[in-house]
Amino acid sequence: MNLSGVRRTLEFGIYRDGDNNLDRSQAVTLAQALEVSAENRNIEFTVEDTTSRNSDSLETRAYRLADGEVRDAKEEPAHDMASARNLARFVARTLDDAERCNARQTWIELSDHGAGDGGGLEADSAKAIMSIDSMAAAISEGVRMHAQAHPEDAPRRVDGVVANQCLMASLGFADELSHAGVRFLAASPETMISPGTPTTVASAIANHTDDPNAMAASVVRNVMHFTYEAGLERWHPAAAFDVLDLDANKWACVEQNIKAFNDALESESPAHVDVVRQDARKTEGMVRFPDSNGMPWRADRPAITLYTAFANDGRLDSDLRLKAKAAAGAIATAVLAHAESRDVAPFGDADYRDAVGPTVHFPVRANEVDPWAPRVSETNNAFYRRVDGEEVANATAARFEGKSDG
Repeated sequence: MNLSGVRRTLEFGIYRDGDNNLDRSQAVTLAQALEVSAENRNIEFTVEDTTSRNSDSLETRAYRLADGEVRDAKEEPAHDMASARNLARFVARTLDDAERCNARQTWIELSDHGAGDGGGLEADSAKAIMSIDSMAAAISEGVRMHAQAHPEDAPRRVDGVVANQCLMASLGFADELSHAGVRFLAASPETMISPGTPTTVASAIANHTDDPNAMAASVVRNVMHFTYEAGLERWHPAAAFDVLDLDANKWACVEQNIKAFNDALESESPAHVDVVRQDARKTEGMVRFPDSNGMPWRADRPAITLYTAFANDGRLDSDLRLKAKAAAGAIATAVLAHAESRDVAPFGDADYRDAVGPTVHFPVRANEVDPWAPRVSETNNAFYRRVDGEEVANATAARFEGKSDG
């Protein structure tokens, strides 16, 4: 129930895990949030920040930012930010604050390391990282907790998730958030350069709550044009960025079409499977910057580009090509806005013009299937199982183990 008399457009929750090497650099986004709250009185921030920046030990600070002021601040012993239970509690608190100020929309920013379908929110002290299934389930649980405590506001939900994390514009993460009832995901398919996603995206969201397409375009433009500076160095936070529509019907179609392609591929002849493998190898995966050998995300390939390559390859039979075209089309309908860079200087001038929309984990070598498991597993998630990902990995990777890649 709104007892404060205040009416805002957007409640923007920032769940920031500083329990790692990004603590100081990524904290810049909190200063941005304070500035945004002063410039746009329609936005309030609910913050939970686990950090050791200004003390000798790790601690959790919870507060609100509104009208350019820090409010209701409190400090507690450090939370495990990789705990789904703690994330659920934060989501519930953010929704409580949204009700209090009668916010039209509620968004959550997850701020920390990200690992694509391997999850995110890596807490060093807990030696843990939250899986994509757990992140989505925590958001769903936070919504349930708020509705149970405030039945008068039960319809309220998390409208969008902003990932200030690397590699989180993935089919797996988007699909899980869609199942959790989230409407939008704003994220990068590639690694990001800290401090990462600028908190000014909150204004882009608040200014377009009635127009998802305008909102998405504004968010992407905000991220891709934002410039950080340190001394003589200047950089943009992302090589590519997307806003995805998580409409449940769209993602059911994505699941259905990817599964249909995967199931058809499993029964193809070895020669046709090898053609698919060749096309996938030509579709460069993420983590394209120099000195990134040994990082596992080379198998996270831009999904629309990948399935389009299969659809256009005349060496494949018509049925498999049609299924690949349907998969690419289904994914494309879920992309509200995107932008990519053709040459990213900090990434060795890497070209990302094919990074349109989310990535899909599509290994073509046995050592790409899940190289950092079990600590970080891109295959141990519900989406991978729903679309028969293991079967296609067996076809495109395990079947060719030991085969020359030359």
